[in-house]
Amino acid sequence: MRKNLAYQDLEDIPAELAEHEGESLQEIDLTHNRISDLRFLIDFPRLRCLVLDHNCIESHVKITVAPNLQTLWVNHNKIRNLGLFISTLCKSCPNLKFLSMMNNEAAPSYFNGGTYHQYADYRHFVIAHFPKLEVLDDKKIEDSERSEAQRIYGRKMSTSKRKSSRKKSET
Repeated sequence: MRKNLAYQDLEDIPAELAEHEGESLQEIDLTHNRISDLRFLIDFPRLRCLVLDHNCIESHVKITVAPNLQTLWVNHNKIRNLGLFISTLCKSCPNLKFLSMMNNEAAPSYFNGGTYHQYADYRHFVIAHFPKLEVLDDKKIEDSERSEAQRIYGRKMSTSKRKSSRKKSET
């Protein structure tokens, strides 16, 4: 089941929607609203697709765990800190297959003043955090790109995990 709530000037999801359709909704389009908090996802356990283009999503957004979410569009928002946003997102939405973050400061491209190197680094960073991701922004992820992402960011991530486990075992 799909719900279109685009252009409604919403800051929050209507309580009636969560109450009456929360258990069955699989897709919600919230384009051009004023949504800034994603904790409402707890009321939509079957949600697979969420479109939040042109909202007020920032890097430090609160996100409830949404294991069924596979598609997330957050184009044209206020995401500036890629590390913070992706860290939160990969914990809350580990099964993303399609993620689009175009026209956010944290997603550099030619269109917003970024260089090719910044764009490639952004893609590698995001890809390294989402093993199931198939498409980032408007481009399919190739095996060679995934391998490069793991080469660049995989070791750093595993090193920090090892340090964390050593500290736990020492206490």
